Amino acid sequence: MLKEHPKGLLVAFFSNMGERFGFYTMMAILVLFLQAKYGLTESQAGGYYSWFYFGIYALALIGGILADATRKYKFVILMGIIIMFAGYVVMAIPGNPLAITLTGLFTIALGNGLFKGNLQAVVGQMYDDPRYSKVRDSAFMIFYMGINIGAFFAPFVATGIRNWFLKTQGFEHDGSLPAMCHAYTNGTLENTEAFQSLAEKVSGKVVTDLGAFASDYINAFSKGYNYAFGIAAGAMVISMLVYIIFNKLLPSVEKVVTKDNKAENKAKGNLVSFLLAAGLMATTSVIFYFVMNDLALGMAVGLFVGFVAMMFQISTKEERPRVTSLLLVFIVVIFFWMSFHQNGLTLTFFARDYTVKEVGAFTNIFFNLESILSFIGAIAGVVLVLFNKKSFNKLIGGAMAIVFGGLTYYFVSGFAESNPIAPEVFQSFNPLFIVSLTFPVMAVFTWLRNKNLEPSTPKKIGIGMFIAALGFLVILIASIGLVSPHELQVIENGSTKYNPVPDSSRVIPYWLISSYLILTIAELFLSPMGLSFVSKVAPARFQGLMQGGWLLATAVGNKFLFIGSDFWGKLDLWQLWSIFIVCCVLSAVFIFSIMKRLEAATK
Repeated sequence: MLKEHPKGLLVAFFSNMGERFGFYTMMAILVLFLQAKYGLTESQAGGYYSWFYFGIYALALIGGILADATRKYKFVILMGIIIMFAGYVVMAIPGNPLAITLTGLFTIALGNGLFKGNLQAVVGQMYDDPRYSKVRDSAFMIFYMGINIGAFFAPFVATGIRNWFLKTQGFEHDGSLPAMCHAYTNGTLENTEAFQSLAEKVSGKVVTDLGAFASDYINAFSKGYNYAFGIAAGAMVISMLVYIIFNKLLPSVEKVVTKDNKAENKAKGNLVSFLLAAGLMATTSVIFYFVMNDLALGMAVGLFVGFVAMMFQISTKEERPRVTSLLLVFIVVIFFWMSFHQNGLTLTFFARDYTVKEVGAFTNIFFNLESILSFIGAIAGVVLVLFNKKSFNKLIGGAMAIVFGGLTYYFVSGFAESNPIAPEVFQSFNPLFIVSLTFPVMAVFTWLRNKNLEPSTPKKIGIGMFIAALGFLVILIASIGLVSPHELQVIENGSTKYNPVPDSSRVIPYWLISSYLILTIAELFLSPMGLSFVSKVAPARFQGLMQGGWLLATAVGNKFLFIGSDFWGKLDLWQLWSIFIVCCVLSAVFIFSIMKRLEAATK
């Protein structure tokens, strides 16, 4: 599978895998940490979460401009790794006030902006070589799989570290308790008897001072998350070492030489043009602030409008059709990520508040790291037996199926009838499905390509949007009949009383797992294909800049994440999911309406 690819792909693969492990360790717990540590509402935590996600991708535009101007892509990537490490160290320090925590998040976002888009651009540069150009799409799928191997382990590690520290303090984990602790401290908890019962359950003793318990539990809960951020910092060190030792296998790109003096002058003036476009960005930001009374959203939209204006200004007549096609795809990307990245926000709220807290022995396979790895090994063995033609490989597969199948049975037999699960672990299913499905999807695309039936890259993106809508339809169906968050709030004497979601409104985890499965298939159709599309269509002198533009569009979509958290306590759940279904369907229709233009740009 890898023999057709340059060796540099493995360097990018493992550098990205280490960085993504650290990143997704944090993303699995960030919104839960903000609420547990600082007592924020879903809307407040979602606002910071969307700001952070916006910063990660928006700052990639700066990283792209810097790399394109200097052509020192590899050096900019290294600086990004170092800065991200510093940010994770800040997050790992317990007891920080909210302002320091937000500073740490900004530092991580800045480093990520220098790292992410430019590493993607370097991968694309390797496949500008005619020897490798035919396998560009599969290269980005392999690269994307590296992202998700690290992301798969991250939630298990974060949960394990948090639970370990809770146990050292004499507590068990319960995801609904931090909110109840804050509500009790603030005097807004309506049912203190339920709180008393749960406090005694997790501490294993009679609790005589609920105020002291609330303070101790919040401190232990949030400090466990701090130590998980420390693991993320360690992952960045590994990523940095891999990159420093093996980056010689990555291409070094010289300055673009062009016969068109006008184009050459514009290439030298990218940074100046960006500064000129900043005026339009600022003007648009002010307009959106007054129209929508949201400065943050105005800045996000203004930045994207300014980027569009800049690209039209600095591109030549010959380059403009390609640039226009990319910008149209970027518009669709905004709505995809606005919907998809709800997995770390409203879908995480759903995992915490609306999914059962305990599962049976078989289901617990998927919420325990040792058992799920054994299960994966057994399934991989069965796949080798059924689909590999070589007898030796079939023998290996049979042995794997027996050994890992037996190990899975051993783990299951040791589980209790009822086993507690953590909402963070749901974040592992998306990367697990990415890793599991990447090669099968690649095989399907290869089979279709050999028969001249493979959909074009733009068509794959459009299909992905339709599939994403289906993923939200599943969770919509699961939400029918459940009590919505706004129905649980009771206003007494001008203050809102907190009520946890009753157990009667909790569903089995397979609803959420199924939704993640379908959204993962959509992601495979859209995200790596989008990266491939950008690297294929972007003019040579705009490689880093257009990768930054892709990430900027992602950033704007992530700033719109607040829609989910803001409406969480205002709409019925089925109405909330309907918003994302409509956005995905309309985006897909738009992609297919401009399909001829997009396909022409790839030729």
